Amino acid sequence: MTDRASSSHDDGPGPSDPQAGAPSGAPVRNGGAPVVALRGLSKSFGGARALDNVNLTINRGEIHGLLGENGSGKSTLIKVLAGFHAPDEGTLEINGQPVSLPLAPGQFATLGLSFVHQDLGLLRELTVLENLRMIELAQSRSWRIDWRTERRRARELFAEFDVPLDPDALVNDITETDRALLAIVRAVEDIRKATGADRRGLLVLDEPTVFLPREGVERLFAITRSIVEHHASVLFVGHDLDEVREITHRVTVLRDGKVHGTVVTKDATEAELVEMIIGRRLAQLELERPDVVQHETAISVKGLIGTTLAGMDFDVRKGEVLGVTGLLGSGFDELPYLLFGARSCFGGELTTPDATYNLATMTPQRALAAGIALIPADRQRDGAVGSLPIWENVMMQVMGDYQPMNLQLRKMHQVAGELLQRFDVRPSDPRLVYQSLSGGNQQKALLAKWMQTDPGLILLHEPTQGVDVGARQQIFEMLSAAAEGGMSIICASSDYEQLAAICDRVLVVGNGRIVRELTGSDVVKDRIAEQVYNSVTLAEAE
Repeated sequence: MTDRASSSHDDGPGPSDPQAGAPSGAPVRNGGAPVVALRGLSKSFGGARALDNVNLTINRGEIHGLLGENGSGKSTLIKVLAGFHAPDEGTLEINGQPVSLPLAPGQFATLGLSFVHQDLGLLRELTVLENLRMIELAQSRSWRIDWRTERRRARELFAEFDVPLDPDALVNDITETDRALLAIVRAVEDIRKATGADRRGLLVLDEPTVFLPREGVERLFAITRSIVEHHASVLFVGHDLDEVREITHRVTVLRDGKVHGTVVTKDATEAELVEMIIGRRLAQLELERPDVVQHETAISVKGLIGTTLAGMDFDVRKGEVLGVTGLLGSGFDELPYLLFGARSCFGGELTTPDATYNLATMTPQRALAAGIALIPADRQRDGAVGSLPIWENVMMQVMGDYQPMNLQLRKMHQVAGELLQRFDVRPSDPRLVYQSLSGGNQQKALLAKWMQTDPGLILLHEPTQGVDVGARQQIFEMLSAAAEGGMSIICASSDYEQLAAICDRVLVVGNGRIVRELTGSDVVKDRIAEQVYNSVTLAEAE
């Protein structure tokens, strides 16, 4: 497929019809200068070219998508806009006015640019109000803070955006979705302070949906459409093609630091976008899963009770990939952590071929001894130590096998390097810091960590969130191969396409209970989605 643009470095002003590709409620206004125009942007680190003659324009009232594999240059481009990196070449215009590069630290805010990154930039130990006003109050010359006035202002702001947040709630106590919406509202407030009422700022959303359930994504999209209608343009950076196609007007694709096309979103198929992202057609994922119906039961769970789950019973066969899904609040997402002993469980038993365990007293140490492994959704916070080298993270569970450890370091480095190559972790240098890896490579490193222990059961929560399309398929294939080798897998996910691709069976949870079991031809994306959204009605009917 050829690049879908007049030039690989010129994305132009967009389609001749300004409504083409516009999501409902978010019209593109092409009149006047673009809100942001980057031209000829290049940046190198040592001998590596991170950005190569990149052109990008974002129009007023537009939601513009930015796609690319990890390492394609997306993060570098955003850091140039934020003043974190100085480009080697290139120009920047804001609303038609030239702006000198590099930007000074914090200068982006005065230009009407604001950023919401994946980690949201919130302090969880502070209240909603304190997070909302922290910069403003820190810059105030007054030692006195009129908290009553600040609470009133915050409530008015939240009402304007239809975000029902309590200003006095601790950020740690609100949902992940509400945290994301708080970060977005705060960012829009910063834009309004800089631009006034002319609505010519830019909000950069850098993978804001990674940790959100589907209902949270829908709420985030609603506020995003409101923002482009009334306040600012949006640059939406993401990996999920369904989300990008749903929310954006146009999409620019970066590959190897170059623009490989800018297209009107509605005019591009998913297959075309994938080809632009990875440079080739992605083979249709057809995992020939063996029929496991006759396989012996490997794991039996009875009476599982958690914070939301209310007495779940289910079995997992040897070599089976069992999916678990549901709506936000249904309890499906706590299941892997309850089985691993990572969250408080109030009742239930887990039986393996060797023993029966009381889940109310299960701990991660007991789970590991029972041959159970967990890869959590937040791999950086809960699955690894980001500041340690890759080899230490990969070898953490087996270090006891290498004693005395000070005499076995070379052997551990060698084994870690072999594992990284086997699981196609790039770069495969085990001495690199874990957090320097892209999302997909971090996840593959965690798979290497646990697969070498040969667990009987591996528990996964949102295993491909924040993972680019190429690594996503690799992970699917690795999980399928592990299951064919006899490993049982439980995958808790709100990604219905993912569940359809890898699962033999899917349990739909509603109000803490299993309300549907999907097998055979029912394990398809649309059928899973249908049953999930019917789950509340199904649960109430039981």
